[in-house]
Amino acid sequence: MNHRVAGFDIARALAILGMVIVNFKIAMNADTGSPLLMSFAHLFEGRASAVFVILAGIGITFMTNKSRVSSDSQSIYKSRVSLIKRGLLLIFIGLLYTPIWQADILHFYGFYFLIASIVFMFNNRTLLLLSAVIVLVFPVLMLFFNYGQNWNWGTFVYENFWSIDGMVRHILFNGFHPIFPWAAFLLFGMWLGRQDLTLQAVRKKLLLGSMVSLVLIEVAFYFIKLSIGDGSLLEMTEDEVNFLFSISIIPPLPQYMISAASSAVITIVGCLYFSDKFSESKIHKWLCQTGKLSLTLYVAHVILGMGMLEYLGLLVNQTIDFSLFSALIFCVCGIIFSVIWLKYFKAGPLEWLFRKCAS
Repeated sequence: MNHRVAGFDIARALAILGMVIVNFKIAMNADTGSPLLMSFAHLFEGRASAVFVILAGIGITFMTNKSRVSSDSQSIYKSRVSLIKRGLLLIFIGLLYTPIWQADILHFYGFYFLIASIVFMFNNRTLLLLSAVIVLVFPVLMLFFNYGQNWNWGTFVYENFWSIDGMVRHILFNGFHPIFPWAAFLLFGMWLGRQDLTLQAVRKKLLLGSMVSLVLIEVAFYFIKLSIGDGSLLEMTEDEVNFLFSISIIPPLPQYMISAASSAVITIVGCLYFSDKFSESKIHKWLCQTGKLSLTLYVAHVILGMGMLEYLGLLVNQTIDFSLFSALIFCVCGIIFSVIWLKYFKAGPLEWLFRKCAS
């Protein structure tokens, strides 16, 4: 599996399109409108970005496979330097991008890559163990540190980001995608990339295991919240119950991490099956092209998509109906742009620039 895998590009395309839906909803403060559309948009929250990070882990495994298998010290050194350079570049780009889009994930990606540069030679069992430790460290940190510090929950803005204390907290603990526990997705993706996903038996095992874990987590926490009720019996407020026993991205507690990782594996394996069965279809080709321009589209959906809406005075206080319609327009335009661009160039504009700078 050293060649480019179309199924992963399709999963990457779905992830970026899902992130567009979520981010347009956040930017527009779209909390009114059709309950059905609200539920639809909610499906992508914290799920699309998890797919994106796990795919990055798979990509890192493909990048470093030769070094890991050969154990050649020179090759290992080159792979490590490459990951560090990519990580530092992502941090730089992300921090430049943050004043425009505070929910940026790129600078977090950069720190994940720096961690990957240390652990990419670890064996499979150690990667999974380290991933589990990172997930479990997060609730421990919540016991000692105030998760809500620097957050303005009314405006969903992280304040004091540019202070030393604010930035450290944001990156490590209570930002949008903090190292604890989000780096676990990347390490899990690195492990997943080492599995032979060309084998049907491996795919079925991953798919079944992910479905079971997803259902168990969702059902278990649904009944836990149902049995606790408003929290009065445990001397908790209803908000505290929703905060500690939810399966939402904020806060990213272990139940969320397991659920999001499970849904990500289902999505990725499903895309591999789709790619096998419909490899000659136009939709397959279009989604593959879109996935190859994921970095370009990620930046463009804020600068161009939201920028245009802000220019037209349509960015804030919109309904979920308008938010999803706007996201749909951008997604269609993004797919069309990707298909046309790759007719004339081998890589997207930002993908090409990133590789040049990181090489």
